[in-house]
Amino acid sequence: MPGIGIGKSPTFRRGGGVSWSSYWATRWYGIEIDEANSSPDVTRIEGANATGFHATLPVHSLLKACLLSDAGTVNYYLDPTDWSKKADGTASNLDGTDGQVMIEWADFWYKVEENTPSAGKHQIKICEGETTGFTLVPKHYVSAYEANITRSTSKFGSFKNTGTDYRGGNNTSAWDAAANTLLGMPVTNINRTNGRTYARNRGTGWNLYGYNDHKWLFWFFAIEYATLNSQKAVNAVLTAEGYKQGGLGAGTTTAVSATWNTFNTYNPFIPVGASNALANGSGEVAYTKNDFGGAGVHVAFKVPRYRGHEHPFGHIWKTVDGINIEVQSVAGGGKTNTYVADNPANWNDANYTNYVNHGEQARADGYQKTALLGATADFVPTVTSGGSDSTYYCDNYYTNIPTTTALRALFVGGPAHDTSASGFASSRTLSVPSYASTALGFRLRFQ
Repeated sequence: MPGIGIGKSPTFRRGGGVSWSSYWATRWYGIEIDEANSSPDVTRIEGANATGFHATLPVHSLLKACLLSDAGTVNYYLDPTDWSKKADGTASNLDGTDGQVMIEWADFWYKVEENTPSAGKHQIKICEGETTGFTLVPKHYVSAYEANITRSTSKFGSFKNTGTDYRGGNNTSAWDAAANTLLGMPVTNINRTNGRTYARNRGTGWNLYGYNDHKWLFWFFAIEYATLNSQKAVNAVLTAEGYKQGGLGAGTTTAVSATWNTFNTYNPFIPVGASNALANGSGEVAYTKNDFGGAGVHVAFKVPRYRGHEHPFGHIWKTVDGINIEVQSVAGGGKTNTYVADNPANWNDANYTNYVNHGEQARADGYQKTALLGATADFVPTVTSGGSDSTYYCDNYYTNIPTTTALRALFVGGPAHDTSASGFASSRTLSVPSYASTALGFRLRFQ
């Protein structure tokens, strides 16, 4: 009975007697991660009355693409297989005129079981309806694209437009007619503090992509594909049980660093919407960048997409908000603490007021072996020794230890020139929130 109870909390089912909580208590599905197993592949698990849910993916199936007004109203939904059309079959407009291109996430509930059924095992469960012991993730919207900008109004957006007022990257106008043009590209070279302002300039409820948003995008992928390795080769063939397999491929992470620098000094080079052929789907789309290796030297890339979210990793690092990392010096305590604020009203770059410390992160660079997890399902690393690009989480973590305790920002996903280290779980805590780079961008969220 998918969809029943979403956004509601009735006491009893129609027909009498059985509470909704009891009804949903056996209708969850998820994964079990075994820390003793070096394989990134995980075990699918499901409730007693959730047989087949890993094939039908009822919670995942609630994600829908839409055009969202600045006031937070859905102007219309997009055809799930063809974004050139509205859901009613008439023509859509993705250039920003009809609203921002967003993915709607309906209410869902989750629960994390630690050391269950034995030590070192973690179970992440999701459910469509409210049930005892599960936590609500409220309805919200995440931008389908890496954020772009309207320069004249300093508003971040999520749309497909090659006009000069929407020039991306670091806003180099001299390249407009060249192969390294920034027209139609996502915006970069803005720090988190200003980025938060530009996101909120769109109106009440608009904010930067949050840590929790990326966390759930990653866990939804892991639950659907039963792997922590987001860069496994794309395999569109379902298993005999009807389950997804494979991953999203290497994505846009195969650029040669020196070549990218020569081409456009590490600015974005894949235009917004390059993977639109997949619409609400997942996988990769081929994209050839002309003259990327020099005049007449064209380079082939792949653009990844997960359930309508373009570039969930790779291309450019993505800044996430709602998380402040306290990286202590050795003398200042020797810990790296993970402070998270669920309410965007509390997001700031100066302190940890109204943030909750979810626990300690790793203190050294390396491939992620274990995640913080806990009741809040945190994906950031706790151990970074003993892993690799083909074991455990398969993604790298970058940090350093300051001489004076520092508040650091979190960047996720990895850049275009770092194939082995990039991916959904790739993260970086090297920089303060005031840091900006041509290879560092954003996503948007609305709640």
